[in-house]
Amino acid sequence: MPHPARTLALLVLMLASIAMALLPAATALAAPRVYPPVTPLPPGQTLQFPRDFGAHPAYKTEWWYATGWLKTPDGKDLGYQVTFFRVAPPHDSANPSHFAPHQLIIGHAALSDPATGKLQHDQRSARAGFGLAYAKTGDTDVKLDDWRMVRKPDGAYQVNLAANGFALELTMRPRQSVMPQGENGYSRKSPDPLSASYYYSEPQLETTGTITRNGARPVAVPVTGVSWLDHEWSSAYLDPDAAGWDWVGINLADGGALMAFHMRSKTGGKLWAHATWRDASGKITHYAQDQVSFTPQRRWRSPRTNAEYPVAIQLATGDALWQIVPLQDDQELDSRRSTGAVYWEGAVTVRRDGVQAGKGYLELTGYVRPMKM
Repeated sequence: MPHPARTLALLVLMLASIAMALLPAATALAAPRVYPPVTPLPPGQTLQFPRDFGAHPAYKTEWWYATGWLKTPDGKDLGYQVTFFRVAPPHDSANPSHFAPHQLIIGHAALSDPATGKLQHDQRSARAGFGLAYAKTGDTDVKLDDWRMVRKPDGAYQVNLAANGFALELTMRPRQSVMPQGENGYSRKSPDPLSASYYYSEPQLETTGTITRNGARPVAVPVTGVSWLDHEWSSAYLDPDAAGWDWVGINLADGGALMAFHMRSKTGGKLWAHATWRDASGKITHYAQDQVSFTPQRRWRSPRTNAEYPVAIQLATGDALWQIVPLQDDQELDSRRSTGAVYWEGAVTVRRDGVQAGKGYLELTGYVRPMKM
């Protein structure tokens, strides 16, 4: 007669085997995640703060993107970029397992120093959970291991990260109000109105902190400067016909701010474009797609990917012409280990009618291969 304990153990093993055999089928039958669409806000409504400073986990993709120009005590100019991405994978969001990838957190960090001849950059990624990686709702607080961006009660942002080759400890303090992009924060990206994001910027952020370079004797060097922060979230950012985009965010010398983007089609034409200019008095002017153009003035070819980027550009917003020139040509960022993309992301200066007008960042995507999101 079989021993009861042994019979029970065999039964448990048999049931476990059956469960493992059925797991792929169950996974295949699991309901895919349904993402809410990005639609125009009702008349009179805009983004809600501080709620919209925080994460929006129901949407497919989201990012907090800080860029800026910093100056060292000896007068040296540096550019930096820190981006935290939140991605909601297409798996069943009702899966109760703590190990299920409900949200992914990705981080990119880069330092642009002409003395090195190319961009220094690092990347990380992890599934959210266990307090090691998260993007909190209610206000900005994004963490990825020892990388973190958090908005404090006084509205200042604190960024701390130790990257491969350098470390950043920066505080960014707002001096102006939030600048909603598009129609009160609804930013369309193509002729299809569902290809859109909710999007706001915080330009002219007064920035202080330190940069530490790795070496035999690392020293934290104090820096000061001005930053730009973008926050976007979307469920359908890229139109199926889009290859990528050209984007620029400029802190103008007179205290104003300029943002412009151009979505490029897979045939090379302009799929969509928009620009926002806030002048020194705070007046905001929006430019429709037929009023915005990016015209390459000079190209640089990457020795690593062979991609050719238009690193010097003439931007037209209505009747205004802006000449965009890079701090250095090689500002290509290879993020294939995290987002799968290679793009050019670099510090630039801007002139208008031959006069220095501001400093900011230029982003060029989809030049190696069409973007996927």
